[in-house]
Order: sequence, then C-alpha cells, then structure tokens
Amino acid sequence: MSFRTILSAAGKLYGSGINIRNYLYDRGIFRSAGLGRPTVSIGNITAGGTGKTPVVAYVAGLLTQNSQKICILTRGYGRKDQNERVVVSDGASVLANARTAGDEPVELANKLLGKAIVIADADRVAAAAWARGNFDVSAFVLDDGFQHRRVKRDLDIVLIDATDPFGGGMIPAGTLREPLTNLQRADAIILTRADLIGSTNDIIEKIHGFNSRASIFTACNSITNIRDLKTGQIQPEPPQNSYAFCAIGNPKSFFELLKRNVGEPVGKRAFRDHHFFSQNDIDELTSEAKKAGAVSLITTAKDAVKLSELLSRDMSIFVVEIEPKIEPLEDFRKLVAAVL
Repeated sequence: MSFRTILSAAGKLYGSGINIRNYLYDRGIFRSAGLGRPTVSIGNITAGGTGKTPVVAYVAGLLTQNSQKICILTRGYGRKDQNERVVVSDGASVLANARTAGDEPVELANKLLGKAIVIADADRVAAAAWARGNFDVSAFVLDDGFQHRRVKRDLDIVLIDATDPFGGGMIPAGTLREPLTNLQRADAIILTRADLIGSTNDIIEKIHGFNSRASIFTACNSITNIRDLKTGQIQPEPPQNSYAFCAIGNPKSFFELLKRNVGEPVGKRAFRDHHFFSQNDIDELTSEAKKAGAVSLITTAKDAVKLSELLSRDMSIFVVEIEPKIEPLEDFRKLVAAVL
C-alpha cells in the first residue's frame, strides 16, 4: 500500500468523523449556543492561507461604521497558553503581545485600534458572556468560526482561495477541513485572490453544486501602506531592491503581491506559518539579503507583530499593510449591515 493511499484512507476516515459531528449538531443532539448579540462568523473550509485575517478586520470595520462596539473572538493559534483567556485589545489599547495572544489577534488589534475589542479564548461562548459583562458589545465577529459549531451565528461567511479552491482532498491527504458538501451551511462565500486566476466561473459552478443559495463574492488584496518597522513612518514610494520574508499560510501569495505592486523581490524566504522569529533569524535574513543585492527587508503585518524587539542591524525592515477589495462591494456591505 502506497503512502498516498494511506493518506487518502486517513482523509476519508477524518471526513467521516467530521460529518458525524455535523450530523449531531444538525439534529440538535449537540447544541449550539447564541452569544446574545448579532454574530458574524468568518472561516475557511481548507486549512490556512485563504487571506482570512484581512477580511475579519474589514468586516469588523464595516460593522463599526454604524457606531457599534464590535468584539472579535478568536482562538489565537500559536500562542503560549491556548487555555488562557487573553484580552488582546480593550478597544482603546493593545494589551498583549504575539506570544501570549497569537500573531493574528495582535495584528487584528493593531488594525482595529480604537474600533474593536479583541479576545483570544478557545471557549468563545464563555468569552462572549464575559465580554458582554465587561464591555457594551453590540456584535461579535468569530475569527475562524466555520467549524466552531458550538456557536450560533447570524451570518456565516466562508473564504475559498481561488488559486487552490478545494484543497486536493481531506486532511491529511489534502487541506480540506471538512467535506465540500458542508459548504451548504454558508450564507456567503468569498473567492479570495480571484485576481490571480483567469476566470472564477468553474469554481463558482462547483460551489453552486453544493450551495445554490449562498451569495458569492470575489476579492483580491490591495496594498494600503508600506511602513518602516522601526519608525512607523509610511513610505511615500515603494521600496526597491528588497528581500522578502514571511511566516504565513500562503507565502506565494505575498511574494506575488509584491511582484505585482512593488516589484520583484531580489530574494525571498518563507518560514512555517506562525513561526516566531529570533534575532538569529533576522541576522541570517540580513546576510542573505546582502548577498542577493538587497538594501532592505520587507514582510507582512502579521509577521511584524513578532518583530517589535528584533531589528536588522544594517537594513530597514518594511511592513506591508493590506486590505481586501470585495466585489460586488455594495451587495457585501448590505449583507453585513443586515446582521445588525
């Protein structure tokens, strides 16, 4: 029996287990709890790298436009203690670092400073009750919530990466977190990185085979700012001759974004997702960058939150800030606003 056959068999077993769990929720044997406020879930059907964090920030920003107090509930992958409740932001200040809260929650807290509360807690039902008791919360946004069936939601948004939409099979053979038939639960589907493929028609047709009622949107990432990590200053012109590095779920998408909007990096290096950088990492990157002819380093906002005490001794480090462009935008705005 080949290794691939073993992985495929394991994937089928995993998928069967997920379907049994979903059946128990659908039949009410396992019960979902409401959070006491309008709730939007944003998640994936594949593991990692769909561009979820920028969409979470964007949706939270849309909700705050109506003077609502929004609370983002996230598990906080990669943090020191997964069982600890961490108030990442109280809406006015960022109160935690990436090691205690996770890189993505801190990135969200920075993006939404003055706009949203961010709480990292594996038990999002308990976290929501605590947040209602301590903050005047108007609505909740669940980060990575599609598989979190324990929480009821008023709007269920699923992101699908247009460059790898269906994951090549169930985990561990592929990256599917649950069988595609479960897309039927989604109220809206966003095809991210839609600008990197020729046409989305075939993907949309396949999605309609599983869910004909969901609203389908397309999205691409747009660079809003490039900042100097040390000074925080926005760069008036994109830096040239940079060496790119990142520790995200889909590093190729970041490198392609730079190529299309800033210029081809003179070199690049990808670390595993959620990697915590050391000074030795930065020193090695600086050395590699020099050999490649680079005059600066450039990375993502998610990685920047893990670099606050780490600096290149010889080069500036620039941070790319992005925002999704969702189409048709007005329809998406109305869909989100209807939750309130």
